This record gives sequence, C-alpha cells and structure tokens, in this order.
Amino acid sequence: MLTRSRTLPSRIHHGAIEERHDIRHYFQIEVQPKTETEAIINPQSNYNKCFDDDGRLKRTGTFWTATSHIITAVIGSGVLSLAWSIGQLGWVAGPTIMVLFALVNLYTSTLLCQCYRAGDPVTGQRNYTYTEAVKANLGGRKVMLCGIVQYLNLFGVAIGYTIAASVSMMAIKRSNCFHASGGKNPCHMSSNGYMITFGIIEIIFSQIPDFDQVWWLSIVAAIMSFTYSTVGLGLGIGKVAESASFKGSLTGISIGTVTTAGIVTSTQKLWRSLQALGAIAFAYSYSAILIEIEDTVKSPPAEHKTMKKATLFSIIVTTVFYLLCGCMGYAAFGDLAPGNILTGFGFYNPYWLLDIANVAIVVHLVGAYQVYCQPLFAFVEKWSAKKWAKSDFVTVEYEIPIPFCGVYQLNLFRLIWRTIFVLLTTLIAMLMPFFNDVVGILGAMGFWPLTVYFPIEMYMSQKKIVRGTTPWFGLQILSVTCFFITVAAGVGSVAGVVLDLKTYKPFKTTY
Repeated sequence: MLTRSRTLPSRIHHGAIEERHDIRHYFQIEVQPKTETEAIINPQSNYNKCFDDDGRLKRTGTFWTATSHIITAVIGSGVLSLAWSIGQLGWVAGPTIMVLFALVNLYTSTLLCQCYRAGDPVTGQRNYTYTEAVKANLGGRKVMLCGIVQYLNLFGVAIGYTIAASVSMMAIKRSNCFHASGGKNPCHMSSNGYMITFGIIEIIFSQIPDFDQVWWLSIVAAIMSFTYSTVGLGLGIGKVAESASFKGSLTGISIGTVTTAGIVTSTQKLWRSLQALGAIAFAYSYSAILIEIEDTVKSPPAEHKTMKKATLFSIIVTTVFYLLCGCMGYAAFGDLAPGNILTGFGFYNPYWLLDIANVAIVVHLVGAYQVYCQPLFAFVEKWSAKKWAKSDFVTVEYEIPIPFCGVYQLNLFRLIWRTIFVLLTTLIAMLMPFFNDVVGILGAMGFWPLTVYFPIEMYMSQKKIVRGTTPWFGLQILSVTCFFITVAAGVGSVAGVVLDLKTYKPFKTTY
C-alpha cells in the first residue's frame, strides 16, 4: 500500500485514471473564472486530448449515460406507490395530476440545464454542483438555503430507499416462507435485520470515490427499474383480465372504506389526497442532482443540449411507465390499492415472478442510493479538504492494487465519514419505517424549492427578465402555484406520520 501526496480523490472515467493536482492548486483552478474575451477568442484554448477547458480530465458522459442516471433517479421506489396515489385521487384527478407534474418537471429541468455554465451556455464557467449554480446566478443567502434544502433532501431520500429496500427483501423471505409452510405460517418478521443488511451493502458501494464512477451502477439500476415496473404492470393487467373489470372510482377512495389502517373518515380522505400529491412529486424528483449529472457529460455538443434531450426522453419514458403502472394497479385493486403495489399480489403463484421483481427493486435501490448520495459525499469531502488542507487524515490517499481492477485510492476520512452517514440513515429508517409517509414528506420537501423555485429564479437572472413583464408574471404564477401544492402535500404527509405514530413502537415494526 503506497502513500500518495495530498490530493482529492482520483476520478476514473470509464477506466482512465485522473492524477489530480495538489489540493491547493485544484481549488485555485476551480474558482478561477475565464475572462469572457478569452472564451470568445479561442474557446478551445484549454482543450487537448486529455483535459477539458477547466483543467479536469476530459468528460466522457453521453446522452445514454445521462439518461440512465436520470431514469435511475426518477424511476425509483416512488413508482411502487403510484397505484395508491391514484387510488386516493381517482380516475380523473390521478392521471391528470401525474401528467401535470411531468410537464412542470420537464419545463423547469430545461431551464436548469442552462445553468450548468455561468453566462454563456457553451463557453461560460462550469458549475459543478446545484449549489454552485445557485451561487453563480443568485448568490447571497439563497446559496445557503439551497444547500440546506438540497442536502437534507438527499439525506431523506437515502432513508426512504433504505425502508423500501427492506420491504422488498422481506417480501422475498415471506413469500418463500409462506410457500414452504403451505400457507399455514403467516410468516411475520421484523424489518430491522433487512435494513442493516442493506446498510452494509451501501457502506461497501459508498467507497466508490466519485459520481462519474457509478455510471455502470446507474445502467444496471435503470435496467432493474424497468424490470420490476414491467412485472408490476404485467401482474396488474393479469389481475384486471382475471376479474374482467376495472375497479376504482372517478373521485378516489370512498369515505367509510375499511382499510388496514381503519375506516376512512372525511378528514383522512383529505389527508390521504394531499399525501398522494407528495408521493407523485417524489416519483419525479431528480432536479437536486441534475447539475451533477450534467457535469459528467462530454462536449461538444454543448452539455445543456445533451441534457435537454436526455431529460425529454427520460421524462416521456417514465411518465408512460408511471401511467401504466399506476392506472393498472388501481384498476386491479381499486380503493384497496396498497402503498407498495407488489405487496398487493400476496404470496400466490407465480410467487417466483414476485421474487424476481423484488430482487430487481433491491438492486435498483442499491444503485439509486449512490446516485443520490454521491453529490452529498462530494460536498462534505470538498469542504473538509479545503478547511483542513494540511491534514493527512483528510487529504492523504493510499494506493491499494486490486487484481483485474487497477489501483484503488483509499482515503481514511472518506472511509469513516461515508460509513457513519450510511449507519445514520439506516438507524433513522429503523426508527421511522413508514414508507408512504416518508415518500410524501420527501416529495413535498424537495419539489418546490429544488424543482421549481431555484431553476426559475436562476433562469430569470440569466436572461435578465424584468420584474413586472409578461414572462415574469407567468413564471411567478407557476412558482406560487407549486409552492401551495408543496405546502398541502407536506401537511398531508405529516398528518399521516402522526396517525402512524399512535400505534408505533420503535425498533419493533413487524410485517
């Protein structure tokens, strides 16, 4: 094991290792803006076969890798709750709201793509993170506000994915237990062991140094997301065909319906409808990592052009899948549509197909966890390296040869801090294992500020849209409307948590 000089973690772009500069020089490069004159006279002056215009190793991301990152982030565990969401809203409002959320995400993501570079979208200075884009375009206190919201959202997503993964892992075990006993054993079990197992897996994968190194994990995860979505869709179609009828109503779940949580009252009907808004918002949440994804894309063509195409393609694909999975799930189960669509099919044949779907969910969530957490990891490590630039614990790396894989750069600070992070998210997931409620809160918390407010504000700043003009009024109306939706969804989800806590005992949740 060889000691390296103080550097930031090396990047590996599809197998090519980047040897970074001394850390102080690295930060100097990152914050030095190019003059506008230099960029216009010779935009290719800093380019060569190995490095981009910012001195970093040439990016190799493409339309397809960006699309896989987006699909991995978007088609997450949120798709499993869409049948339940449509069940609360009904055949009219459910699909309509889902399409509206897709259009809003598509529009604001298009605005956000243009904020990757400050000033000119082709030759301007790069912003490596969402927070840096806010700093370059807005500045002031909004930077701190954006950072707090973004990283709290990423932290919350990690908790939500831990809960979802444990539910799927238990479903596999219970299915096999049920069939082994011939249906005589109800196979009740605790989720704690499965959350701990998922946490151990994530501790290992969290040692991947950089976001651009998880491209292969994103592709695997994207394939898995289509796998379990297709299984859920197919089983839903089969159940509808078997009953030869569509269940559900135009206005959603009826007051007086008996569910596993009790009888639905008029107040609960309201809370559940608002919570459904949060769940749908969560199903489309990926804006928090859009800039980080764009930073992996090569140019030319300009990064924002590639990202616009990837965003359009990804949202169209996911919306079609969402509508099919959500609508067919609601048609199959009606008012009793479960929070996790795959659990609604019970443990009956073909149980092996449900096992395949649940395995796909777990594999997907392993990758999605990393896609969401790598930006947070990078932020903490970058800040620490800048603050303690002379600390060997923070900056020194050790080269560890790995057979058939090259050399791995071990950093002690990265090893310990990322391990603590995963342990913390696992512990919180064990304390509050309410999948639907957590999904609703996360969707509400991240939708307006990260998906709507900051992209619109940055776009208006870039394009110098004057206050009081028609475009300004149009964008403000969109922002204010989404704000009220976020507040309503948050209230509904918090109310759901309060109801669940009345019958909850810490670390003793069984299924």
